[in-house]
Amino acid sequence: MEAPLTSHHLALDLGAESGRLIAATLEGDRLSLEEIHRFSTGATREGHSLTWDIPRIWQDVQTALTRAATLDRPWSSLGTDSWGVDYLLFRADGSIVHPTFHYRDARTARGVAAAHARIPWTGIFAETGIQFMPLNTLYQLAAEAPDRLAQTDRLLLIGDGFNRLLSGVAVAEASLASTSMLYRPADGTWSSHLCCTLHLPQSILPPIVPSGTRLGPLLPDLASRVGLAASPPEVIASCSHDTAAAVVGVPSEGDDWAYLSSGTWSLMGVECPTPVLTAAARERNFTNEIGFGNTVRLLKNISGLWLLQECRRAWTEAGHPHDYTQLVALAEAAPPFRSLIRPDHPCFLAPDGMPDRIAAFCRDRGEPVPESPGAMVRCILESLALLYRQTRDQIQEVTGRSLQRLHIVGGGSQNALLNQFTASALGIPVHAGPVEATAAGNVLVQAFALGRLPSLASMRAVVRRSFPVQVFHPEPAHPWNAAYHRFQTLGAN
Repeated sequence: MEAPLTSHHLALDLGAESGRLIAATLEGDRLSLEEIHRFSTGATREGHSLTWDIPRIWQDVQTALTRAATLDRPWSSLGTDSWGVDYLLFRADGSIVHPTFHYRDARTARGVAAAHARIPWTGIFAETGIQFMPLNTLYQLAAEAPDRLAQTDRLLLIGDGFNRLLSGVAVAEASLASTSMLYRPADGTWSSHLCCTLHLPQSILPPIVPSGTRLGPLLPDLASRVGLAASPPEVIASCSHDTAAAVVGVPSEGDDWAYLSSGTWSLMGVECPTPVLTAAARERNFTNEIGFGNTVRLLKNISGLWLLQECRRAWTEAGHPHDYTQLVALAEAAPPFRSLIRPDHPCFLAPDGMPDRIAAFCRDRGEPVPESPGAMVRCILESLALLYRQTRDQIQEVTGRSLQRLHIVGGGSQNALLNQFTASALGIPVHAGPVEATAAGNVLVQAFALGRLPSLASMRAVVRRSFPVQVFHPEPAHPWNAAYHRFQTLGAN
């Protein structure tokens, strides 16, 4: 019997809290993943600005590649995925304009005002199909200092910027480009209209390429430094947007499902063949981002486990550290539905002081103030589940579909309490896993680019064979229906 074809790949997964290099082995129709190196990527304060420490992150990436070299495997390829909207400004000599701003930096408010003074929000949505969020690339660029743009030869969003550092090739992969609020999903081009209207130099925007574009081998000097010179992996623009990669990694079949990529952000939506640019989609603040094969990911960005992460950080800084397992156990023991919030409210977008923000929100709306970490965490998780219900209802309204199950992938899929709350709030089964959907999707698109897999359906079949999924069934609906009615009275973003 002939041995199954085996190939080895690397996925560089850059998230808002941490980055990881994942080693992947595709053996026949089964995929295995192994974390090689993990490092912090978190925000840095520079004066009054919130930024990313790109030189430190790049050093950590090189450390990760050095560790990959010690495994002595024939690495076929390497691809990067990252969060959307933030960008690197490259000079013509390849150096990076400092600093690289964080999407939560306060300058974005100035950019919103500047952009909307020139074009109304309705005009921006008609062109791009992207939901209104102050952190979007377009608003960041509207707040940019002219001298920084004058130095810029190429603007690359984070994942594509690291692919440029790895390969020397500057391109914009479509899924990541589509998060920028400068991309036209109708024809797959940059919006000349928006660039002209907002006086943005379109010349700094790179060529747009589809998911799975082969960029060339790891740069020779870099390959030598990290010990991969003998057989440098080929760099591939996989799905450079982490959510697009995660959606590839959803173990789904049929078309009666929605996905929820759960982490710092909760990204909930469905796959569509074409953009949904209707007034209903705009009024419900949906976004049209590009997926593998030029599908459209109609979704909503929701401020997900960010609230829990910020509360935990605040409690730790106050001398009361808890790990996530402890916090979820405390929440499970707390009384149900005592306090509800709107996780999508703008007051929860900025970092720092999250427990105080939640307490103030509750006081202002007559909700009981959570008085313990367990009560606070239960408030966050129940409120997120109710927000997911609202989003599911809106997706059905905008698309006309009847959604029969929800696939939750990513790190948040490990939170069994939130998974159960979500199943009960929505009244449909929740399929949780894989945790590593983003890395799996990144690698599987690489395998597609190299001719190992023929289609999106074949990639998802590999996921189903390779990773366990836990199913959560709804519990009695009445208490959740009552809580949802109360939730809807709290106002919305």
